[in-house]
Amino acid sequence: MEWFNGIVLFLQQGGIFIYPIAFILALGIVIAVERWWFLSSVHRVNNKAYSQVKSAVTQADSGRILELAANSTAPLLAMLASGVNRLQGSKRREDMEYAMEEVVLEYSLRLQKRTPFLATLANVATLLGLLGTIMGLITAFSAVANADPSEKASLLSASISVAMNTTAFGLITAIPLVFIHALLQGKTASVIDTMEMTGIKLMNSVAKRTTGDADVKQA
Repeated sequence: MEWFNGIVLFLQQGGIFIYPIAFILALGIVIAVERWWFLSSVHRVNNKAYSQVKSAVTQADSGRILELAANSTAPLLAMLASGVNRLQGSKRREDMEYAMEEVVLEYSLRLQKRTPFLATLANVATLLGLLGTIMGLITAFSAVANADPSEKASLLSASISVAMNTTAFGLITAIPLVFIHALLQGKTASVIDTMEMTGIKLMNSVAKRTTGDADVKQA
């Protein structure tokens, strides 16, 4: 219970800038939890879809790919289905690549949504902490200007200690947000890399099958 009382005392002594920093911390936690849950679900669904479609991609089995995509919400399968559908209307590799790239870009926006806010919130929390400390120091020096000389040292040290609480709380808020932002970016990159890798594998399999069919016709 003492640690809880210590936290309350710490916040009470931080001044008015503690409150916006606390709001930023709460907002950052909400965004981080929502983004982590969303990215984890997409990552899980994509991995499951990849294990199901891997053999179809290797064999360039367009029918199997479309069948799996019709029964799944995985972005990976949506991308492959888009490429297969474009391939049915155009035999050029570039057209198939553009179709899949369009889907990847669309899902990239969804995956990265709100994640950059965490870095911004971390920077704002740090700056608010510094601003709170500076304002606290200004107030402290103003207060001791007319104080008794024998009390100036103790009053100034106490005021500085209180002012530094704001910077400390700003850093306590910013450091986890920066770390979580990096984790979310890594998870997002993992999902996008898997989609791009699978798309390239499909294009290579289609090209290999097309070359093989051409060789058979020539023979």
